[in-house]
Amino acid sequence: MDTIVSVRGLTKSFGDKTILKDVDMDFPRGKVTSIIGQSGIGKSVLFKNIIGIMTPDSGSIIVDGEDITKLREKEKRRIRRRFGYAFQDAALFDSMTVAENISFPLREVLGMKDKKEMRRIVREKLEWINLPGIEGKYPSELSGGMRKRVGVARTLAIEPDILLFDEPTTGLDPVLGASINALIKRVNEEFGITCIVISHDIIGTFNIADRIGFIAEGAIRAAGTPDEVARTEHPVLRQFLKNSFTDLKLDAEQTDGGGL
Repeated sequence: MDTIVSVRGLTKSFGDKTILKDVDMDFPRGKVTSIIGQSGIGKSVLFKNIIGIMTPDSGSIIVDGEDITKLREKEKRRIRRRFGYAFQDAALFDSMTVAENISFPLREVLGMKDKKEMRRIVREKLEWINLPGIEGKYPSELSGGMRKRVGVARTLAIEPDILLFDEPTTGLDPVLGASINALIKRVNEEFGITCIVISHDIIGTFNIADRIGFIAEGAIRAAGTPDEVARTEHPVLRQFLKNSFTDLKLDAEQTDGGGL
């Protein structure tokens, strides 16, 4: 397996509380890898350590052969430019238009000054996410699903090698959630970007992921292809999967009129 990010023995505590302990996980290049687990279990902390905005207490995070835990801040910034980050709530700037939001990292991260080229990139990315012509709208004028799509467009504008998605379907109904998961798969397949997704959307995860890691009690307790993870006998994972598929069944019954 061609690994682009490798985490080994990662431990992170806040005060007396250990959030991650001896986490080991490999992320294959050009694939979709999902990290699943209950809320508050440390998935976002793992993300922040991977991109270098948090420093682990111990362990290594190797990105294409470089251990970022041993790099100086200037060198870490160089590595961070290879990452894109799609935030859970899209994190758009309310006072900026859609075009200004997408242009922001072009200007601030890449140092781009050519306004005509920035407008071209904005238009291209909005067309790609099937939201053409909304350059002049503000985030408050967009639906939740539209904001998440614009957040993805903003991240794609800087052409990252690795794109991290933080709970991308949170707050969306099942139909919109499925559309965002399909968008992630398109990002991966059409651009060849390595995608790392943290999610509690188990059904969506099993549909789009090439590999899955299950985190519980601060460590990766199961990792592999969706089929391999589905066969894992870890009791917490078995219950987690059972609850998720039960919730899906209830949603389906409600949609068919069998519920509310």
